[in-house]
Amino acid sequence: MRFFPKLFVSSLIFMAAAMVLLWPPASGHAAGSTLRVGIAEEPRTLNVWMATDANSNKILSLIYQPLYTEHPETLELTPWLAKAMPEWDADTNTYTMELREAKWSDGSPVTAEDVVFTVNTIKSFKVPKYHSEWQFVEKAEAVDKQTVRFYLEEPRATFLTRSLINYVMPKKQWAPIVKQAKEQEKPLGALLNARVEKPLGCGPFVLERWQEGNFVYLTENPHFFGRGQTIQGHQLGPHVDAVLFKVYGTADVAILSLKKGDIDFLWWSIQPGYLKDLEQNKNIRVMINEKSALYYMGFNVRKKPFSDPALRRAAAVIIDRDFIVKRVLQGYGARMDSIVPSENRFWCAPDMPEYGRGLDREQRTKKAWKILAQAGYSWKRPPVDENGRMVSPSTIVRPDGNQMEKFTILTPPADYDPNRATCGILIQEWLKELGIPASARPMSFGALLETVKKNHDFDAFILGYGRLALDPDYLRSFFHSGNDKPGGWNMSGYHNPEFDKLAEASIAEMDTKKRRKRLYQMQEIIMEDVPYIPLYNPAAIEAVDTRTFSGWVPMVEGIGNIWSFCSVRPQ
Repeated sequence: MRFFPKLFVSSLIFMAAAMVLLWPPASGHAAGSTLRVGIAEEPRTLNVWMATDANSNKILSLIYQPLYTEHPETLELTPWLAKAMPEWDADTNTYTMELREAKWSDGSPVTAEDVVFTVNTIKSFKVPKYHSEWQFVEKAEAVDKQTVRFYLEEPRATFLTRSLINYVMPKKQWAPIVKQAKEQEKPLGALLNARVEKPLGCGPFVLERWQEGNFVYLTENPHFFGRGQTIQGHQLGPHVDAVLFKVYGTADVAILSLKKGDIDFLWWSIQPGYLKDLEQNKNIRVMINEKSALYYMGFNVRKKPFSDPALRRAAAVIIDRDFIVKRVLQGYGARMDSIVPSENRFWCAPDMPEYGRGLDREQRTKKAWKILAQAGYSWKRPPVDENGRMVSPSTIVRPDGNQMEKFTILTPPADYDPNRATCGILIQEWLKELGIPASARPMSFGALLETVKKNHDFDAFILGYGRLALDPDYLRSFFHSGNDKPGGWNMSGYHNPEFDKLAEASIAEMDTKKRRKRLYQMQEIIMEDVPYIPLYNPAAIEAVDTRTFSGWVPMVEGIGNIWSFCSVRPQ
């Protein structure tokens, strides 16, 4: 069992008890019909145009709804607020879709004008969070009250998978705010900073009360369009009267509250160190699901030494990703052999090079040494002697005859992400086995991003994306040469005309199978050139109290999803 000093435990109990006194009573609701959810931090905003943090989006996802969402099992695009899949007219480059019969939480109808208003607001303000997903849309038109037509300036594959999963906003509530914002000196700032006390949504829940620093209380929306319907085999509710989000400052306090029965679901990425303690509690079930994430080592390929792909391939061999998953993640994650997680089964290319997989330390060292030697690298004392035995090598000499200079692997600090910091230390030691003079250096996350993304003043780094979109258009963002600019997404400075051509073709390809073929080719190129070495994809670890609610719907990213909140019922 996890050890807590007595005084510390007493403090946690006091903190938990103090917080309980501040929770809203379940007035008007039967005991047990309020789902209590623990979250890590205060939502930063409930302004949908501004919200970029995870906790804000968790709450907004229950209030506002998109036209389409992802099927929980297949991850395929599924009509949600839309009645069916949109119809594509290649001659006019338009998509036409029809809305379900749906209402806002005040009982007024959701109409095509709301969709048009949402698109116009994004485009006219160039709302940063959404604009890139709509800038190629010339206009949206309300054909009738229930039908919307989108005119695209050019074919765009991500229109379905990215644009149409954005929320639809109510014109009646936001039109006055938009009008007022446009009259301000800084219209975008005015829009993003607008505060709406009672968001008008069409999702399964509505905001009842938000006590900042303590809780967010949602009650069921009697007008939710999905109530009583069966969509993709799931009979939708909601089947609970309310959802109470409780804000915890630390994982220790949240875990203790779950064990005491103060919350029903901990919507939090639980660290593996807590699992043994939780699994010993008969009232708690730990839910482990796949994530769509990427944690990786990136190189600055604009300059030596990592402008040489042979050196990067040797690094990919010597880095023991299986060890990282087993020891650093304690088995709760998966090794990655492509930039697209293997859990994204539709888009992840098969048969990628599995650098170093299954090799022991000696085999990895010999294979990496062979790659380097064939590329012209040399040593006064190679890592493998004339008898085939591993020895401590001298510093490696580049093919141009110059000794490789010391370089740094930048990582986030251990108190921000212990896994990535540990990986930096491990990788520096593995590289030294080849005479490569690496050293890991933790750096504050903000400074790291500034150094890597803006200034391009680095050799190598370890970063990650905790929640990748299921559409892998991020490949284009990460590696297209046009994004190699200060602040651009191509942080490695990778340039490959063949890749660029495929990336441009993939975004314009409307045939899904043909597009997938191109994206497979893009992954093959990247894993051949390895400007990034994908390291691991951690598991989504969550926990629920088994005594109170059932009906959770697992999917990639965990059980915290719209399908679960529309399906869970009191025991």
